[in-house]
Amino acid sequence: MRWGVLSTAKIGLTQVIPAIQRSKNGRVVAIASRNMENAKNVAKDLEIDTAYGSYEELLDDSSIDAVYIPLPNALHKEWVIKAAEKKKHVLCEKPVAVSLEELKEMTDACERNGVKFMEAFMYQFHPQHEKVKDLIAEGVIGDVAMMRASFTFFLNDSSNIRLSEDLAGGSMFDVGCYALHSIRNILNAEPVSVYAAQSNRGEFQVDTTMAGVMHFADGKLGIFDSSFDVDGQNIYEIAGSKGRITVPGSYRPDENENMEGNVIVEVNGERTVHKFPGDQYKLMVEHFAEAVLENKELYYDTEKMTNQMKVLEAVYRSSKSKQVENV
Repeated sequence: MRWGVLSTAKIGLTQVIPAIQRSKNGRVVAIASRNMENAKNVAKDLEIDTAYGSYEELLDDSSIDAVYIPLPNALHKEWVIKAAEKKKHVLCEKPVAVSLEELKEMTDACERNGVKFMEAFMYQFHPQHEKVKDLIAEGVIGDVAMMRASFTFFLNDSSNIRLSEDLAGGSMFDVGCYALHSIRNILNAEPVSVYAAQSNRGEFQVDTTMAGVMHFADGKLGIFDSSFDVDGQNIYEIAGSKGRITVPGSYRPDENENMEGNVIVEVNGERTVHKFPGDQYKLMVEHFAEAVLENKELYYDTEKMTNQMKVLEAVYRSSKSKQVENV
């Protein structure tokens, strides 16, 4: 599959484009920037055939099958819809939208134009998470009572788009969405309500820290936090009546040299470590390309994206109302 990339965002240059280049069924043939010189330099460095000085020019290229969009959150809707109208399949960075209303407009546009559309939650394609689900199903840690998930890093660059209210920044949209997604994914359930609180450091008008609790119908709790105010970690833990499972490096095992994820099981004082190598970005782009090339259903489909957006909206409603919000 022939990919085009809209923008020279760091996540694309350092992770997704190299993953497509490693993949078995795709290649990047074009990249666009609003700065032509920048696009040319990136194309040269990453051995991409064509550079464009505008996103519109790339979308007009009939040789491109699909686009990857790593633009700021507030621009996702505009360019997903424009890409769909040009009959390009779309892989868009998370959060795919900033509201349910936006997401509905985007999914409608993609369905109307017959193109595949997926949010780039790459972590879920790493094999370590299937091992966690298997261990829970086997009853290794007994009856699950709660799951905790945390994704944080310190950010103090006021020019960073993650701190821009106009561009829909904030720790929950940037990294907290992984914590919400993983709890729902691992527990294989949707919360009925959520309570959240946020803080805003200094002059920043977005949440620089968010924490909260999701309540599930069967009594389980999902405890989450995200932050730009504290040192970095990405981890989740499932606690049960017999023990616990911990996954350090839950969302970015690719930052390890061998891309290896570790699933740590502690039961009755005994500790077992399961190691799982996995190229999660490559697995994601290969899955997307396979769905396009063979006209298969996407694993992460419209219903799943919508459920994620419902929870994100409820978190923000709760953090502003300071009340428990139904999902």
